[in-house]
Amino acid sequence: MIHEMRTYHCAPGRLPALNHRFQTITLGFWEKYGIRQVGFWTTLVGQSNQTLTYMLQWDSLAERETKWNAFASDPDWLAQRAATEAEAIIVERIENQFLVPTAYSALR
Repeated sequence: MIHEMRTYHCAPGRLPALNHRFQTITLGFWEKYGIRQVGFWTTLVGQSNQTLTYMLQWDSLAERETKWNAFASDPDWLAQRAATEAEAIIVERIENQFLVPTAYSALR
């Protein structure tokens, strides 16, 4: 099992727009493509309160490549994402990591 941790750094004041997009648009596309989320977090204390961090669960990097590429190239997703950013950009920068649990991790 592989976990992907993604952190989205939003443009100032745009975190509510990103949360709304996930709730009303993105999660539906993930369901369509079988993308499994572990959870979503916002930053309570840290460098910035304008970040959204989430984790995805994959069986393999090959599964991730197939499903993520299908999602990322879906014309309906691209159109809806563009519509949400018609007035202003939402995400300025994305950090991405692939993590594997240790033998002693509760999440294996």
